[in-house]
Amino acid sequence: MHHSRGKSKNSKIANAPKQKISYEKKVDSAITEYSVRSLNWLRQAEFLMSAPKLNLCVEDTGYEIAFAGRSNAGKSSAINALTNQKQLARASKKPGRTQMINFFSLGNPDQRLVDLPGYGYAAVPEAMKLVWQKELENYLIHRQSLQGLVLLMDIRHPLQHFDVMMLEWAYSRKLFVHVLLTKSDKLNRGPASKALQEVQQQLRKMKLNFSIQLFSSMNKQGLEELASVMAGRLNFTLEQATEFDLDSIPEADANDLDEPVEIMDADDEAEIEIADDVTDESRQAD
Repeated sequence: MHHSRGKSKNSKIANAPKQKISYEKKVDSAITEYSVRSLNWLRQAEFLMSAPKLNLCVEDTGYEIAFAGRSNAGKSSAINALTNQKQLARASKKPGRTQMINFFSLGNPDQRLVDLPGYGYAAVPEAMKLVWQKELENYLIHRQSLQGLVLLMDIRHPLQHFDVMMLEWAYSRKLFVHVLLTKSDKLNRGPASKALQEVQQQLRKMKLNFSIQLFSSMNKQGLEELASVMAGRLNFTLEQATEFDLDSIPEADANDLDEPVEIMDADDEAEIEIADDVTDESRQAD
């Protein structure tokens, strides 16, 4: 009697119909559309006015987000990258010399970006620094249309003394803050990712629950994320986008969107310097 010999497990696998496996990254189309439309909307930014003090600022109505940071943190470069305009926000050749509060409209004078004077670096007389500090304080305290801050810090030198002061003050005023670790292109991906994690840990220790991201105006890293944050705080909607002539604005393309973050190796070391006075006791617990 002949016994039929069953097929081996391996032969069954070999003869099984092959299934096509897709490795494409799944993306929420609604989120992608909002991000791209936000980028396009921000690219219609126009210079509105400059003011040396609060009482000379544009009328205090609508919504505005202010960019703040040390004088060499890259505020002007970030605004120019975000709006795709090389000369919209002009950086001074000497860091810290920009004394004005600069306003930019976004197709609607009631939706604005604001470039605040830099702090902590200017090589100017102490009396002038005090004047700038007072006007900056007046703006932050009394500006009713201010919806929050984008606080920029050089990824290699985050959480310096004035940065921590600004974060503490914003927390006490219940003001929204989104932190940008700028110049991320200066570090490789592993060290940059580690730097981001270390700053996140420091913020948690200080009980400061602010959002934070990597950003580079040089290679466009972080534009998509920043655009979405800005649009949300400035009350932008997809329906509103139909009111603008977006065909006249440079379209966002794949080069503007974030690339996947590379997981760092255990032996990667970030070249960062966090101020010595940033400790667990830097602020009182609630």
